[in-house]
Amino acid sequence: MTPPLEPAVLLPAFAPYLDVAGIAVFAASGALAAARRAQTPVTLAFFALVTGVGGGTVRDLLIGAPVFWVHDARVAAVCLVMAAVIWATPERWWRGAALDWFDAVGLAAYAVYGAAKALGYGVPPVPAALMGVVTGCVGGIIRDVLAGEPSILMRPELYVTAAALAAGLHVALRQLGVPPVVAASVSASAGFALRAAAIRWKLALPAYGEQADRA
Repeated sequence: MTPPLEPAVLLPAFAPYLDVAGIAVFAASGALAAARRAQTPVTLAFFALVTGVGGGTVRDLLIGAPVFWVHDARVAAVCLVMAAVIWATPERWWRGAALDWFDAVGLAAYAVYGAAKALGYGVPPVPAALMGVVTGCVGGIIRDVLAGEPSILMRPELYVTAAALAAGLHVALRQLGVPPVVAASVSASAGFALRAAAIRWKLALPAYGEQADRA
């Protein structure tokens, strides 16, 4: 049996940066969700950790990879540092849409990284793209459930679609033989751009029943 390729093989320059970027910004979004509810530093740290590693943990379990943060102490350290940063900084820095923008960066970066890692473990293209969606979305779902917020899956604006664009485009470009760095850059940028547009202009897919109601 051919051993799996690590994501660094498929993303030689971008893999470490996408991974750390996704973990850091998702951890920050988790800590912000707790901070907005005036929680303790321990709660901020917990939210940061589960949000930062949630999607990657589910991905690794599904593709048969070692759960990444269990074997790399730096991951938990990044999450705890982000929680400490949120705790130590003034509340006014994080007002408005800070949580949404942190989440948008993490969504795009982590979706691409998740898809690349799945490809590296021999997962076929379509499931690999879905693993990118899982990587990008599950952490935010866990965060929202713990915070008592409506899940991102139940919100009308484009979110999962942005993750699907980033992951799917990366897989498609790699199948076409596009160099890994170019594929990662283009797909992550496209996913972020779509999510940013959704935040800025409240873009959403039609909800069930809307077409019939209009008719």
